[in-house]
Amino acid sequence: MRHIAIVGSGPAGYYAAEAAARAWGDEARIDVIDRMPVPFGLIRTGVAPDHQSIKGVARRYEQTALADNVRFVGNVTVGEDIAVDELRDLYDAVILATGAPEDRALAVEGAGLANVFGSAAFVGWYNGHPGFATLDPALDGRTAVVIGMGNVALDVARILAKTPAEFEGSDIVAHALDALAASRVERIAILGRRGPHQCQMTPKELGELLHLERAVPLVDPADLPPPAEDDALEPGQRKSSALLREFARTEDGKPIVIAFDFFASPLRFVGDDNGRVAAVEVEETALSDGRAVATGRTYRIPADLVVTCIGYRSAALPGVPFDEREGRFVNVDGRIAPGLYCVGWSKRGPTGTIGTNRPDGFGVIDLVKSDIGDGEGRPGREGLDALAQERGLDIVTFRDWQAIERAEAAAAREGSPREKFVDIAAMIAASQRAP
Repeated sequence: MRHIAIVGSGPAGYYAAEAAARAWGDEARIDVIDRMPVPFGLIRTGVAPDHQSIKGVARRYEQTALADNVRFVGNVTVGEDIAVDELRDLYDAVILATGAPEDRALAVEGAGLANVFGSAAFVGWYNGHPGFATLDPALDGRTAVVIGMGNVALDVARILAKTPAEFEGSDIVAHALDALAASRVERIAILGRRGPHQCQMTPKELGELLHLERAVPLVDPADLPPPAEDDALEPGQRKSSALLREFARTEDGKPIVIAFDFFASPLRFVGDDNGRVAAVEVEETALSDGRAVATGRTYRIPADLVVTCIGYRSAALPGVPFDEREGRFVNVDGRIAPGLYCVGWSKRGPTGTIGTNRPDGFGVIDLVKSDIGDGEGRPGREGLDALAQERGLDIVTFRDWQAIERAEAAAAREGSPREKFVDIAAMIAASQRAP
């Protein structure tokens, strides 16, 4: 019998669990451990609430979670409730699939001002992550600045711009919906250090901006390269460039403007007398061999709210080698140490799509198979349960999660699939209700 522990129940974790279940069948016991009482990681709290089709991938993970040899172990924090080395003593292999839950910091003056948030926090706020439910961003100003040129920046801008009616069918949480309904934001500036050809926004997400009821996307035509240069781009980039060119021809005729500000590198955040952000000081950049270089020319953008969307990093765990610069675990092709592995973003950093994690998950199980053979007769699940009982840990199973899910569906407003619990105690209480 092989005993496998997977730490993290997001896409990478469940793809690895699926691969392990296929590899060994009844000859394996697979425990998927998560600090939250609810599974699916960024599918639940990272994917935009108005992108329900993307969240649908959770149905595949549910099939894996309900397999006889797979168990969800929720509400257990590895590194606090139980150490990684303790798991290594209990299981033949421990696979870290903890993702990249922390923001990459933008190291500029004023980053600690009030109403400056990283995207992990801001996205977590409108997605109902218990760690960020009380964030309470002030939306009473006219201008929001979103820093970054990827799809997360687009998500934040789109969520800020939508009307309450446009959230029909989404699972945005009530506290965020109410705050956005009362928002006074009229201008959303999206800042990027490089130009249109270097942005990482995909055509589908860019195209959504053309269909917003009260917002219009604008690009300064002077920021666009000559049209002939689009020919050298990859097909997806060409589509994105075509949309940005369309934005440059769009007229400002709606109450909210989403303005793309290319070649703009934030230098510092300027605060008001109350310690709240009031402006972003920006330096103009120019491209040199595809890289942004400083020009020395600066200007200021009014900013009543700032959200930095410049990437994520994994959270370090005691006793596990960690690359601070890259923000991920030190590993060689997924191997960290004997019996210890990593997968997904915790292995390679926050790159790729949700689907990228599938071959990654199957790949790490190939490594585990070659390393552990028939297993070493470790206690596995029984040992974890004994330790949990000794320490008074309140484990949440997948069946418990299904009770939470039913309660969220029952509490949903009209047109929404669920109203998420944003408090862990409330989740635990719901998990203990009779079906």
